[in-house]
Amino acid sequence: MTNDTINEEKVIEALNRILEAELSGVVRYTHYSLMITGPHRIPLVGFMKEQATESLLHAQQVGEILTGLGGHPSLGIAGIEETHEHGIEQILKESLEHELEAVRLYRSLLSVVEDKSVFLEEFARGLIATEEEHQLELRKMLRDYS
Repeated sequence: MTNDTINEEKVIEALNRILEAELSGVVRYTHYSLMITGPHRIPLVGFMKEQATESLLHAQQVGEILTGLGGHPSLGIAGIEETHEHGIEQILKESLEHELEAVRLYRSLLSVVEDKSVFLEEFARGLIATEEEHQLELRKMLRDYS
């Protein structure tokens, strides 16, 4: 990668936005795992904990790339609205919104690196695919509520 083929400043900016969103996912999904009640609690808590763990992994991957480019990882996290509504349907809807935002952020990264870095392009595409898969799962879980 050279500066005339890729705008590293824009890449670092996009990566920091993703890092903040992924870290907010750790907090969000951990919170949800603690708040879920009812007969479906056990499988949903497991799902939410898996999502929190995966968000942390993604944040770490993004941070490694970011620092590899000479960037400084943000200490912030993306905003998380506390709705005080912790029913399963609301939690699943909020989770779906989070996943939609994640895809938007990874697509933003892709637009900056496309045809400029195979590694970053493949990284972005892989995470887009992962987040899209999560959306499908969440949509299936929400079907009983429509």
